[in-house]
Amino acid sequence: MSDESSPVSDAASRTSTDAGANHSQRHWGRRIVIVGVLLVAAVILFFVGAAFLPRWWAHRIGDQVSQSTASGIGIGLFYGSVFTFVPLVVLWFGFRKRRSWKAWLGMVLGAAVLATPNLLTLGIVVGSGNAAHAGERTLDVEAPYFRASSLIGAIGAAVIFAALLYILWMRRRGKRTERHLRDELRARDAATQTETPPE
Repeated sequence: MSDESSPVSDAASRTSTDAGANHSQRHWGRRIVIVGVLLVAAVILFFVGAAFLPRWWAHRIGDQVSQSTASGIGIGLFYGSVFTFVPLVVLWFGFRKRRSWKAWLGMVLGAAVLATPNLLTLGIVVGSGNAAHAGERTLDVEAPYFRASSLIGAIGAAVIFAALLYILWMRRRGKRTERHLRDELRARDAATQTETPPE
């Protein structure tokens, strides 16, 4: 009876194994296609953005500043500080605990979206294309001191964020030290009570 059933069970196991392998191959094939499409879309968006976004962003900032030095400094400090500090907070919140890679990827993308104003300004400053040079000329005329103020604001926000992290780290370290000292004191008191002979 067992000899007759073993070929059937072997065939069934081989069939299920083949089906699982085919499903896994289709799954990986679909992933490769999705990744390829995303890469092509990213390259297209990069070139389109490099040709369009610097000019567009420079004109948006120029409309806000309106050739005012005070506005250029104030708006630059605002953009540089806020859109540096908030993305850093998002990254710190996302990476301070163990999470899935999808959650980490989402946090990174969210931080990048929040840092978009500074990234657009950086693209104008370090860009070498015609759009970046046109954006620089627009900012020179319509938004004086905006780029320098953005840099100062970004550096200041990063320093403040680092200082806050240091304060939080020192606070946690102090609590751990206090807890350790309390445990040692309790252990010492317990040892003293054990060694003291009863009257």
